[in-house]
Amino acid sequence: MAAATASTELSSNIITDNSFVKGLAESSTLQSIPSQFTFANDSRGSHSDSIPIIDFSLLTSPDPDQRAKLLQDLDKACREWGFFVLVNHGIPETLMKSIIDASLEYFELPEEDKERYKAKSPSDPIKSGSGSVITTANHKIHLWRDFVKSYVHPEFHCPDKPQILRDIVYEFSEKYRSLLRKLLQAIGENLGLEEGYIDEALKLDSCFQLYAANFYPPCPQPDQAIGIPAHTDHGLLTFLIHNGVAGLQIQHDGKWFNTNSPQNSILVNTADHLEIFSNGRYKSVKHRAVVNKQATRISVVMANGAAPDAIVGPAGPLVERDGRALYRPMKFIEYVETMLSNTVDGKGNLECLKIQDQ
Repeated sequence: MAAATASTELSSNIITDNSFVKGLAESSTLQSIPSQFTFANDSRGSHSDSIPIIDFSLLTSPDPDQRAKLLQDLDKACREWGFFVLVNHGIPETLMKSIIDASLEYFELPEEDKERYKAKSPSDPIKSGSGSVITTANHKIHLWRDFVKSYVHPEFHCPDKPQILRDIVYEFSEKYRSLLRKLLQAIGENLGLEEGYIDEALKLDSCFQLYAANFYPPCPQPDQAIGIPAHTDHGLLTFLIHNGVAGLQIQHDGKWFNTNSPQNSILVNTADHLEIFSNGRYKSVKHRAVVNKQATRISVVMANGAAPDAIVGPAGPLVERDGRALYRPMKFIEYVETMLSNTVDGKGNLECLKIQDQ
C-alpha cells in the first residue's frame, strides 16, 4: 500500500516507487510486464451462487417473520462467508455511478497533480500512487494498480482535483455512515448486545472512514501480476462498488471464488475489528484483486471503523459469555497505521492480537 508517483523510463519497461501504472500500461511498446511486477499466481476463481444476498429493506419490514429471517441471514453471512451482497440499500444509483466517474476523472489527471499526494508517512490523510508489497521472502513486488485514498471522517480530507470528487465523496461518505450504523445495529442485535452498546463502545459518532479508489488497467500478463494480494481489511465493515468489470475474489473454505454483484448492489465484507469485537464469532476473510488483459477495472471502497481513539477489543458481554477474550485490545488508529507495513502475510495484525490457548 506504499504510495507512488511520476512514471519514468517507460520505454525500457522500468518502474520505480515513484511511478503510476496507468502510464506504463498505456505505453505502445509494452508487451510484457517489467520484472518488478512479477507475482506468479493462479488467478482462477470458482463461480458460486452461494454468496449471501441481504435485502436491506427488510430490516424495517412490518412483518416480524421477514425481519427475523433477514437477521438470521445476516448472522449466517457474517459467520460463514464474511461477505454479502447488499441490495435495496437506499443509496441512489446515480450517486454510485457519479463516484465511479469522478474517481476515474482523478486517475485521468496529469501525473503532477497526483504526485502532490505521494505518501510520506502512514498517517498522511490523503495518499495516491501505485504501491508495492514486501513478500515473506523479503522481495518487493509492485502492484498492477493505481490508487487514491483519503480519510473522510471524523475529519474530511479529499484531493482538490477534480472539484466534483470532493462534493461526491462528501455526500457518498455521509450516506454510507448512515448505512453502517443501521447494519451495525442489526449485527449488535444478532450478537445479543443491548441497543446502543456498539455505538458507545466504538464511539461511532466519530467513526473512522476511509475512501479508496483503485484503478486496474489491462495487463499483458495477468497471470504474472496482481492488483492487490490476499489480505483482510481493518475496520468493522467495508463497502465496495465497481464499474462492472470483475476482479475481486474471496477465499471461502480454502478456495477462491469470483464475486458477482448485481448492478446497484454493494459488496460488504466483515473486517478485522468486527472479528475482534465479536470475539471471533464473525470472520474477517481474505480477498484479493486480480487483473485481466481486456478492460480497465475501477473499484470504490469505503472502509468503516471505530473512532480513531477508540480502544477496540472483544465486547465485554461476549467475553463474559465465552469465559475469555480471544483478542488483545488495541487503539483503532494504531492498528490501521501498523497495517501499512506492506508485508504479504494475509492477516498479520489480526494474528498478532490473537490470544493463544494456554
